[in-house]
Amino acid sequence: MSILLIFENKNPDPWYKLLKEKLPGGTIEVYPDVKDASLVDFIVCWKPKKDIFNKYPNVKVVQSVGASIDHITNSQTLQPNTVVTRIVDTKLTQDMWEFLVAVVLGELKNTSLYMAQQKEKKWKQHRYASFKDVTVTILGLGSIGGYVAQNFSDFGFKVKGWSNSKKQLSGVTSFHGKEGFKDCLRDTNFLINLLPLTKDTRDILNADILGSLATSAFLINVGRGEHLVEEDLLQLLNSSRLSGALLDVFREEPLPEKHPFWEHGKIKITPHVASLTNIESAAEQVIENYRNFLNKKTLVNVVSLKKGY
Repeated sequence: MSILLIFENKNPDPWYKLLKEKLPGGTIEVYPDVKDASLVDFIVCWKPKKDIFNKYPNVKVVQSVGASIDHITNSQTLQPNTVVTRIVDTKLTQDMWEFLVAVVLGELKNTSLYMAQQKEKKWKQHRYASFKDVTVTILGLGSIGGYVAQNFSDFGFKVKGWSNSKKQLSGVTSFHGKEGFKDCLRDTNFLINLLPLTKDTRDILNADILGSLATSAFLINVGRGEHLVEEDLLQLLNSSRLSGALLDVFREEPLPEKHPFWEHGKIKITPHVASLTNIESAAEQVIENYRNFLNKKTLVNVVSLKKGY
């Protein structure tokens, strides 16, 4: 029995060191250095290359080191009895909230605009809105989205939220299902995408949906790059159908140097930093799951492969 770390675009060394320290009797390997592929039964991963799990026929558990599992389900063929788990971390949730409120306040109070004016030595005042007059709409009301929605409400914003299934959150006007989606978008000032990536949510931020927003609306995508139809966003921004966008996630990461997003005046880019996994706290969940696996106990934060989250 062994744990195998398979990481792309993430350094496995801190994980290896911490797991070796916490599991001194365990066999922990880092891809591609595997002595016996048949002994690998527990994979810890981030964005594994396509079909790489096929090399390890006896895998029983796949542990994502992030909150999402689409990087696994979209790249691997999983056996029916394979259990997939993810990281659920209150620090990740808090970090996401802090990032999003910083973005919204920066746009709302024109700080980005004033920084641009400073470069031109331009002195010009602009009107701003108060929290009570601004509607923030959250797509995705899971553990992170629900927390974000309620915090915006506590700040005094008007808050709406949409999810696949019905949710009831204090201070949040909730919508659900296909029939409630477009109703949720009406009168939105800031649209924040926190949806998981599934076959139903892929390309959900398209011309039809984004085009139904008010021309003053601002998009914040911290879900997945595959949620956004990039060409549609560019067209809407170029025709002034949206006021702007902050994008933290992309279809290809790192974002290619020649990508048109880099130079677009209405797009702000951050390098997938809205909430970063804390290795120490995340590793504790990995260790707990591995010990539960060895002792035939229930694993924590198991994902429904049918739902994709």
